[in-house]
Amino acid sequence: MDSYDKELEQKVPDFEEKQDTHSKEISNLNISSAAYSTQIRGWKQTVGIIAVAIFVIGLWELLVRVLNVPDFILPPPSKIIVALVTSFPNIYQHLLFTLAELVSGYLIGAAVGLIMAAVLTQMPFIEKIITPYILILVTTPTIALVPLLMLYWGFGIGPRIFAVALATGPMVMINATTGFRRTDLAKIALAKSYGASTFQIFYKIRFPLALPMINVGLLVGGIFGLITAVGSDMVGGKIGLGNRISYYASLARMSNFFAIILLVALIGISIWIIMTIVGNKTTNWSE
Repeated sequence: MDSYDKELEQKVPDFEEKQDTHSKEISNLNISSAAYSTQIRGWKQTVGIIAVAIFVIGLWELLVRVLNVPDFILPPPSKIIVALVTSFPNIYQHLLFTLAELVSGYLIGAAVGLIMAAVLTQMPFIEKIITPYILILVTTPTIALVPLLMLYWGFGIGPRIFAVALATGPMVMINATTGFRRTDLAKIALAKSYGASTFQIFYKIRFPLALPMINVGLLVGGIFGLITAVGSDMVGGKIGLGNRISYYASLARMSNFFAIILLVALIGISIWIIMTIVGNKTTNWSE
């Protein structure tokens, strides 16, 4: 045992002080992260958000009709809603396909990202070796790899799932690793003094304290996965929401085009809502 560990064991940790410090870190995270910074609190905020939405949509509808803007340039919101409802029987199979590749790739990427984060936290030497390659994956647009994947694996759902997993995994891994490394060393030293194993320290201390950052990684990974899934549908194949976007744009059917855009936006909002609810449930101890 080195001198650093001895100093930690000899000093009785002041957990109240540490908890306050950690709460401040979580508070800063809430301000900086998309998962927590836009939480709706109270009926006044809800009414305000609805009022702004009504104003923007109403102004859009009014200006388009007053200025006689052609539908193939910018349709009014009312026609976009009508196009979404009337064409939904022809769209739902594309919606299901995109959701299937998104959910499958997301689950695979998130699982691999969490496992790699746990391994890297326990093995810093391996982290130094593979970190440059992870950075390459993060900085390289995954959608650029889709044509290559389809060249080898065809235009089915397999290459798209793999692309979504590549977009999701690094985001989850980076945020989870950051969360695992923010663990209070005094808590780890105290656990070791009671004979806790490495797995127990990880399961009982590191993982719970890392949940806020893990949730942020899952949220960001979900958004990146959605973008990659839609982009993959655009690149090749005859099914998927991205394919419908390209199809309607080529025909200048802008009402249908914006209807698909609205559908994609609703999926993204759903991801944010789900991860916010999950985050509130798993990190309520930090409040």
